[in-house]
Amino acid sequence: MDHPEWRPVFHLSPQRGWMNDPNGLCQYRGRYHAFYQYTRDWPGSDLRSWGHATSSDLLTWDDEGEALSPDTPEDRTGVYSGCAVIADGGRRMDLYYTGNVVLEGDYDQVRDGREANQILVTSEDGRSFSAKRVLLRPGDYPRDCTRHVRDPKVWEEDGELWMVLGARADDDRGEVLVYRSCDGIAWEHHRTIRSRKPLGYMWECPNIVMLDGKSYLAICPQGLENEKLRRHNRWQAGYLPLDGPIPATTLVDGEDFIEWDFGWDFYAPQIFSADDGRSLMIGWMGTFDEDRSSAPDGLSWCHCLTLPRELSRAADGRILQTPAREIEDLRGTPQELCENVRLPDHLADIAVDGIEGAGALILDGALSIELSDTLLTVSFADPAIGAGRTRRSVGLPRTTWMLRVIVDRSTVEIYLNGGETVFSTRWFPTAAQLSASSGIGCASSQIWPLIKRG
Repeated sequence: MDHPEWRPVFHLSPQRGWMNDPNGLCQYRGRYHAFYQYTRDWPGSDLRSWGHATSSDLLTWDDEGEALSPDTPEDRTGVYSGCAVIADGGRRMDLYYTGNVVLEGDYDQVRDGREANQILVTSEDGRSFSAKRVLLRPGDYPRDCTRHVRDPKVWEEDGELWMVLGARADDDRGEVLVYRSCDGIAWEHHRTIRSRKPLGYMWECPNIVMLDGKSYLAICPQGLENEKLRRHNRWQAGYLPLDGPIPATTLVDGEDFIEWDFGWDFYAPQIFSADDGRSLMIGWMGTFDEDRSSAPDGLSWCHCLTLPRELSRAADGRILQTPAREIEDLRGTPQELCENVRLPDHLADIAVDGIEGAGALILDGALSIELSDTLLTVSFADPAIGAGRTRRSVGLPRTTWMLRVIVDRSTVEIYLNGGETVFSTRWFPTAAQLSASSGIGCASSQIWPLIKRG
């Protein structure tokens, strides 16, 4: 049974098959494009291609089919993650990605047995793509790198093109390789960015963030130890504040690493600039952790992406994340959130402001969002609804005064204090209607139904 009541309305999901990392996020000729890691024949295959969807509003997505397939010797075992650059004065879309090649034989797949090729394709309409051009091959990386080099992020700065690549060094430390180019074809290694102390054995999905003149490096480090109130997932995603621009950076402080999202379901975010100047981020609303499911009861599709999030810089230098403002255009008539409110569908925007003291928001009598001093605890009363997600507590930088929750069927995104802390989770409710009740003392609390367009 495919459970249409679990398919998100405003979160991009595949029509069938497996989805993971968002790729090539951009706005091109006024329309938003989201590519993503895609396996059409899941379950039974893990061969990655790029799926493709477009939108006029970031919330309603049209499926554009499979954009890039593993059909050359340089990407024959996977079209891995990458980015988009809008070039030639907005007339051309350039897509950069890693072509994965796994060799047959008895290899460790770290220092031998695989190849990572950085590849470029171009498009003048956002739907048809040029022949593939290999830009970097294994021999073009520093000699102290393993075979794990991937996920190009490219941008233009001071008349040059710059590229960052996630990598794993021979000493099993994560790092970012920085390349530069004058023409986007010939690339030279400029420098390598590492942390002063080890921060995992591999850094994936690097991104560059510029907010109010301040630079940040976003990475997904693998191999961090779990802690009581943070770093719960198998792999983390977060960012590091920088002292200067990327081209001048060599060392970062791993102690400054801040997680984007503390929930069960968040990884591999990508950041892009909208035409109106907003910095937007979309993540994969999933992980590779095996102790919880995102496709219970044999769904024909697995995973989705998060809502687009607007990024801004707080006074203390932290990055704030808030749901893209377009979601507010879908709000219906609000109700006061009292003891028990029911909505006809699991589509809601909930806001609790002026919070005073501890309390909990309960959804469907099964999902509890509990606030107490500087602690957020999310728990499931029914293990089946959590599909392996049970209970998690997260330490907060300060007492919570504002809570916002977006429910989109099988997705829940929790935002505290204007996006200072974010927690994303999947759930699989069995009730036909959404029920919500709040025991949180506050100045105001409202719940809006979210209305599907069309």
